[in-house]
Amino acid sequence: MLLLHAVLLLLVLPSHGQDITTEKPGVLPALPKGVCSGWMAGIPGHPGHNGIPGRDGRDGTPGEKGEKGDAGLAGPKGDTGETGVTGVEGPRGFPGAQGRKGEPGESAYVYRSAFSVGLETRVTVPSVPIRFTKIFYNQQNHYDDTTGKFHCNIPGLYYFSYHITVYLKDVKVSLYMNDKAVLFTFDQYQDKDLDQASGSVLLYLKTGDQVWLQVYGTGEHNGLYADNVNDSTFTGFLLYHDTN
Repeated sequence: MLLLHAVLLLLVLPSHGQDITTEKPGVLPALPKGVCSGWMAGIPGHPGHNGIPGRDGRDGTPGEKGEKGDAGLAGPKGDTGETGVTGVEGPRGFPGAQGRKGEPGESAYVYRSAFSVGLETRVTVPSVPIRFTKIFYNQQNHYDDTTGKFHCNIPGLYYFSYHITVYLKDVKVSLYMNDKAVLFTFDQYQDKDLDQASGSVLLYLKTGDQVWLQVYGTGEHNGLYADNVNDSTFTGFLLYHDTN
């Protein structure tokens, strides 16, 4: 308000070089037309005080959605969670394509033990091992033709068989294992004829066991026979070795 009064006062004051005619005391003379252009500006007043802050305006309309920002840096790996419950087994799928043939593997070691021998002479001695000296097969030398005994070098299951020709006397032979007869064969000789007798057995042997054939009893049952056209044979071989 003070500033406004000062401005009005300056506007009504006469400029220098003009005569002021006093008509009446206390009455300001009327300003002549066109006198404003020659007047001088007054001294600026003091700045006014700041007004009271206005009320908050209404919220503006939401702006358009901005573009998606760049992906942030990957965070650290979290801890392993607990194992979930096993789900229900799904349906069986179709068979897959057959794979390529694999490379040949290394052959496993084959355990071998076998012999096949025959009688060369009809002379046999009762109560002692029969010596079969005609060798058909004895590559591993597990049969000893000097004693007539087979010596077990590989533990396992063995098959033994014998086929004998009978002539002139009855025959009773036994297959022995470690001084114990385990199999008997008896054939009663028919006059003026050749008979045949045979036997076979499966035996489990340990290393060091011995197997042989022997005439059982006295000489009256010693009718084993062999010549150029008739044989009496003894055979044995390993079926499978003991893996324990």
